[in-house]
Amino acid sequence: MAAENGAGEPPAPRRRDGDRAGLLSRAEVAADQIAALAARAEPGSRLGTKEELRGRCGVSVGTFNESLRLLQARGLVTVRPGPGGGLFAAEQTPMVRLGHSMLALDSQVSDVAEAARIRDALDPLLVEDALWHASPADIAELRARLADMRTAVRAEDPDAFIRANWKLHAAIAEVSPNSLLRSLYVTLLDLIEAHTLSVLPDGEMPLMPYMAERYKLHAELVDALDARDRDEALRLVRLHNTTG
Repeated sequence: MAAENGAGEPPAPRRRDGDRAGLLSRAEVAADQIAALAARAEPGSRLGTKEELRGRCGVSVGTFNESLRLLQARGLVTVRPGPGGGLFAAEQTPMVRLGHSMLALDSQVSDVAEAARIRDALDPLLVEDALWHASPADIAELRARLADMRTAVRAEDPDAFIRANWKLHAAIAEVSPNSLLRSLYVTLLDLIEAHTLSVLPDGEMPLMPYMAERYKLHAELVDALDARDRDEALRLVRLHNTTG
C-alpha cells in the first residue's frame, strides 16, 4: 500500500515529458483520470456525480475541486447541478498550436491559426520600425510589459503570461509610424485573444519551462531594440516564430 501524507492522499506519481521528469500534483493526476473517462465517452454523456468521481480518484474535496477547475479550463467537462446532474463529457474545444503550447479556443480555429501565422510574418517589419523609432519612453513601456510576463512566470499562470506577451507585442507595434501596419497587427492580436479560452501544454515540453524560455527570448529582444542591434533583434525574431 502506498504511504499516505498528512492530507490522507497517496503521493503523486512521477511523469516523464520527453527527457524531463516532473512531479504531477494530485489534482493533475485526478484530472488526467477524469479526462481519460471523458475521452472514451460520447460528448454530452454523464460521467458521474462529483462525489462518485472524487471517490474513484481517491482525493480530498479541495483537491477534486482543483481537478475540476483544470478540466473545465481545458474544456473537457461540463458540470450540471440538481437531480441527475454531475460531470458530463463536453464537446471538444478546438485547439491551435502556439509553439510548445496549445490555445484552447471557443471557435474559429482556422481563423485564429491564420491570424497567428500572419502575425508572425509581420513581426520582422515591426522590429525594423522599432529599431529606428523606439524612444527611451517606448523602451521603458516594453520593459513594463516584460515585468508583467515575469510576474506571470513566477505565478505559474500561463493565461496571464500569454496575455502579457500579447500586450508586449502590441506595445512594439505602437512604436511603428506605419498606421496601416499597426492597425493590422493589433487587429490580429485582438482576434486571437478574443477566441482564446486558456493556454495548455502541448505534451512535448512542460509549460512552465517553456514560459521561462519565452520570457528570456522576449527580454533579449527588448535589450536588442534598446541597443539598436539589428542583427541580434532579427535573429531573435526568427527564433520567436511560433507557427513555423
